[in-house]
Amino acid sequence: MCEALGVSRSGFYAWLDRPRSVRSLSDELLGGQVRQSFLLSDRTYGARRVWHDILALGQQCGLHRIERLMREQALRARPRRRGLPQDRGIRSAIVDNVLHRQFQADAPNQKGVADFTYIWTAQGWLYAAAVLDLYSRRIVGWSMQESMTSQLVADALMMAVWRRGKPVALLHHSDQGSHEYRRLAADFGISMSMSRKGNAWDNAAMESFFKTLKVERIYQVRYETRAQARLDIVDWIEGYYNRVRMHTSIGFLAPVAKERSLLAA
Repeated sequence: MCEALGVSRSGFYAWLDRPRSVRSLSDELLGGQVRQSFLLSDRTYGARRVWHDILALGQQCGLHRIERLMREQALRARPRRRGLPQDRGIRSAIVDNVLHRQFQADAPNQKGVADFTYIWTAQGWLYAAAVLDLYSRRIVGWSMQESMTSQLVADALMMAVWRRGKPVALLHHSDQGSHEYRRLAADFGISMSMSRKGNAWDNAAMESFFKTLKVERIYQVRYETRAQARLDIVDWIEGYYNRVRMHTSIGFLAPVAKERSLLAA
């Protein structure tokens, strides 16, 4: 074996008796923490999020070291299915795009975005609507039902208002919606903004949330019933996304932690 590897026999036996280096022992400990962070994220965290997780544990290390340890353990985050939508939108004749892709806010309940998507189950489609607070990226309202109606998105908005309270000045952005939806927003004193027709970039923050939901949870599960899908999605939103999952856009904090940091300031 030594001849095949091009090393001396004396060197091989010296290596067998040599104690492990401090760096090697440190890599073993850190590698275990890296793997734990990766698995707790359901294999969705890349090196940068894992790195911030490790820093939160009090460890001092660099991003490149985390990248190396993940590479050595073959830890790779699930890839996103990226596709850039073409900007062919025209101005809505209903409500102007007041938000104008300004997806930042100075405090909770100032700016929100909403949209809906659909999830396949063995029983058929399940439609899900959600409302996201742009300050913390927290999902503050959601609704699910087996058919696409105006009540679906209205229920999500009503949950958001119930949770946050009637806003003083809230700009709410959505895709082009029904008259009933706009009337409900007006009843709560909410200012409306709507995307241009066929333009996904105008509501990119909400599109990003639904993409994350599908890549990190829905695509990994086969739902036999709508009830199973509903329970699993609510568990992911309330138990993981809002409270645990780090967001790069808010300084690698979870939405709940972001809002708590404002209260502590």
